[in-house]
Amino acid sequence: MPSSKLNGRTVAILATDGFEQSELGESRFLLEAAGAQAMVVAPGGVKSITGWRKKDWGRSVAVDRDLKNARVEDFDALLLPGGVMNLDKLRMNSDAVNLVKAFDNAGKPVAAICHGPWLLINAELVRDRNVTSWPSLRKDLENAGARWQDSEVVRHGQLITSRRPEDIPAFTAALIDALGRPSSPSHGATNRAVTVGVDWFYAADVAQRNRHGQKRTHCREAACVHRAGNCPPWRQRTAT
Repeated sequence: MPSSKLNGRTVAILATDGFEQSELGESRFLLEAAGAQAMVVAPGGVKSITGWRKKDWGRSVAVDRDLKNARVEDFDALLLPGGVMNLDKLRMNSDAVNLVKAFDNAGKPVAAICHGPWLLINAELVRDRNVTSWPSLRKDLENAGARWQDSEVVRHGQLITSRRPEDIPAFTAALIDALGRPSSPSHGATNRAVTVGVDWFYAADVAQRNRHGQKRTHCREAACVHRAGNCPPWRQRTAT
């Protein structure tokens, strides 16, 4: 059952095709489990965007708000998942850059993981700030004036950064804390859940599908958070 820690809080997740699937999906799941509403914001007037999982395309996720219609006043924080293709497109999009700047100017949390800090560079937000990122971005960030650290999560004021998918529990906990409420469950508890087969991206997608009146694809259980084939046999069903 979802927590009520972040009731009334709304987080914008800015992404486009090629986002790192786990960094959007698991982060969204953990935010929603803490009671927040997480809305996917994307450019181009599209209805969905497709993630990247390891070495191939992954699942698609519905877009809740077009980037041109996204206003900082409508959200309490901004989350930037990684993905090389995702960030390479967004950092060249002036609307994306301006939205990131607007959140920072408003003093609202901006959380970027993996390649997400690329967009922070284009928004000119990293000079004289402590940050981390995917290791290959270190030189780019240092050249832009940042102080790079090899840590699972670095928080400098309202700017939160992390390195990779394995850091998602700490990354999301820092964002929840920045939103002014108690943090999410301990990292150990979250990691134990992951190891027993919970597919966070699918679980978040279930919530998204429910909001849009769509059917689940593999299980009779409304709250199923397992990968297809991992839930109990008596609950499985053919795709609809």
